[in-house]
Amino acid sequence: MKPSDPPASADNTPPIVEVPDYRPVERFWPYVDLPEQPTDEELAQLDPALAEALFGTPRRPFSVSLEFSPFDGPDFERALAMARAAAELREFGSGPRRRYRARFYPQDALQLRNLFDIVGRFDATDVLIDDRPVPYARELWLPLLWFLIR
Repeated sequence: MKPSDPPASADNTPPIVEVPDYRPVERFWPYVDLPEQPTDEELAQLDPALAEALFGTPRRPFSVSLEFSPFDGPDFERALAMARAAAELREFGSGPRRRYRARFYPQDALQLRNLFDIVGRFDATDVLIDDRPVPYARELWLPLLWFLIR
């Protein structure tokens, strides 16, 4: 095609678009009625690391958490009862990957030690300081908390 040739279509009309006979319903999405903001229960269930990334560091007092897996033996029910008496207990995972996280504050050092005496013998037990794994948490932080026991 040369520049001197006339264009194939001189008019600039848009193409014909077929109009459907019906209009689809806008409520096709099954989750339309969900609120846009999460509820307080949903926010409480968030992983602490995710909540910190989304909302910043919350103002919480110093805490020590024990995270442990279920184990066989008569002490498990006692450990679970002690964990339920903690300031906060979270259960996550299912089946063999189920874990329990019990949060204790410094004034609950005796309850923390009693639970640690049961679950501390397992390698799968983690000690978290303000919801974070910290080096020497078992060897340094827990004995420092034992000084608070009167």
